[in-house]
Amino acid sequence: MVRDFVIDEMLDMKERQGILLNLLNEYLDKGGYPEVLLKNVDPKSYITTLVESILFKDIVKRYHVRYAKKLHDLGLYLITNHSNEFSYTRLKNVLEFKSVHTVENYTDYLNEAFLTFNTERFSHKVKEQMKSPRKVYAYDTGVINAVKFKTAPDTGRLIENLVAIELLRRGKEIYSYKTRDGKEVDFAVKEGMRVSQLIQVCYAIDDYKTKKREVNALVKAADETGCDNLMALTWDYAAKETIGKREIHYLPLWKWLVT
Repeated sequence: MVRDFVIDEMLDMKERQGILLNLLNEYLDKGGYPEVLLKNVDPKSYITTLVESILFKDIVKRYHVRYAKKLHDLGLYLITNHSNEFSYTRLKNVLEFKSVHTVENYTDYLNEAFLTFNTERFSHKVKEQMKSPRKVYAYDTGVINAVKFKTAPDTGRLIENLVAIELLRRGKEIYSYKTRDGKEVDFAVKEGMRVSQLIQVCYAIDDYKTKKREVNALVKAADETGCDNLMALTWDYAAKETIGKREIHYLPLWKWLVT
């Protein structure tokens, strides 16, 4: 849920953009739970209590979970490692589960409780797609900030998570994509049997090395998939750039969210 807002039309574009970026920052920090936005409760305290209740009451009771502490550890681990790839085998080893099957089941429970969701890596080969690592996202950015121990700002991964939430809300079929030479694209949107859009998410695109890495991945993925709709979502940069026969649209995240 996003709170409705009205911006004074008498303000100039720079002032409007500043207001929108402040609202976006607030949403990234607090998330979209109505109680947090409308009832002036402390976000961290409320959301932490909510997550604990979902894990130990809703999921444990509904699915008769035998190892509640393991479920709790898995939930916090996945939320903390949002916007990253994972495999069930690695989770089993890191969190010392007895079986991969239990990890798979517990991950499904977290998804069904709307705490986390996963995206697969796109491939035209179903078997390869099923075997590849998945990426995990939280359903709410406020949950991430409530349970995660932060040593430094991690806005890049937070906005990637937010884009995943919005694509899901828009009903898009989304995947991650990795080129044959290992370059990564955050989102491949699939329509029917084809990739209709490739999206890269980058907080700051003004660094030359960062821009080169993100753009090269988009162009390479476009060549492999035949997709011509290439987008890079940034914090506040807007432009169009042609590289070879490919056109890349750079769009501020706030503008993409309200269109």
